[in-house]
Amino acid sequence: MKQYSVALIALDNISSFHLSVPCLVFQDVFINQVPVFNLTLCSEGAVDVSLSSGFTASIDHDLSVIENADIVIVPSWPNTLPEPSQDLLDKLKQADERGATIVGLCLGVYAVAKAGLLDDKRATTHWAFSNKFQQAFPRVDIDCEPLFIEQANVITSAGTAASLDCCLHIVRRLCGNDIASNIARVMVTAPFRSGGQQQYIPSPIDKHTDSEVSFVLVINDIAQNLGQSYDLDSVAARCAMSRRTFTRQFKAQYGCTFGEWLTQQRLAFSQQLLESTDYSISSVAELSGIGSDSVFRKHFKKSFNVSPTQWRTIFRGNR
Repeated sequence: MKQYSVALIALDNISSFHLSVPCLVFQDVFINQVPVFNLTLCSEGAVDVSLSSGFTASIDHDLSVIENADIVIVPSWPNTLPEPSQDLLDKLKQADERGATIVGLCLGVYAVAKAGLLDDKRATTHWAFSNKFQQAFPRVDIDCEPLFIEQANVITSAGTAASLDCCLHIVRRLCGNDIASNIARVMVTAPFRSGGQQQYIPSPIDKHTDSEVSFVLVINDIAQNLGQSYDLDSVAARCAMSRRTFTRQFKAQYGCTFGEWLTQQRLAFSQQLLESTDYSISSVAELSGIGSDSVFRKHFKKSFNVSPTQWRTIFRGNR
């Protein structure tokens, strides 16, 4: 199993949580008792940094560690959005040019965008800063609905807790579902959240209606029975809603359409089946609810950049 070097950039005036999330995720990944990720904290000039939470992080490495890193993470950025140094921008550009994975978590997306690595790409960040980002980076397609977005070798995430989703996604992509799920289980968090930021943006609080309670129960039931066939009208009827009301409420709760959510859930389940069973690809397609072998392969390839067979070979081998 390849060992991946991770350069985590520490900055003054960011929260300790933002700095801790990548440490918690990547330092706990082992295959056959061998660590998969070698994480190194670095800062400009290898100086200690003062975090907004009142802690001081002791740093022994400068930004030169970025030069050989497989993954470079900017975990956040001060809320005042100060300009990144030219040295940091140059290091990020060079890492991108040699194919390293560049990760901007929460407001860390600011430095990645300043380096020009998001030009003509889709990216996300904390919803409260969406307008500022759109004004500052007109060439970037800022979409503050998803919890994280992967575009080529650049990954961006929404605020705070979404950093955890993003880091687990990287582990899932490189090491497989089982390992990512085990880490999430130890942390007592969901291994995969398909909802978007829209569900966390403040809105008036009302008492739940019967239809809203039914909505939650129906969606939970569908998530547990992905192999069945579903259509929008029948699902809306089960929730005692019109098609239009259901579509609007689903988008508000999950940040995507019902069809997009269902495909994501089925693909995630198919990953588990590929890793943990010997079912044929056709059987996996059927059991996960996608049905058609050709449609399954198309969706899987588009989402994960490998075929189902390649995924199984990689991650069954890792196990």
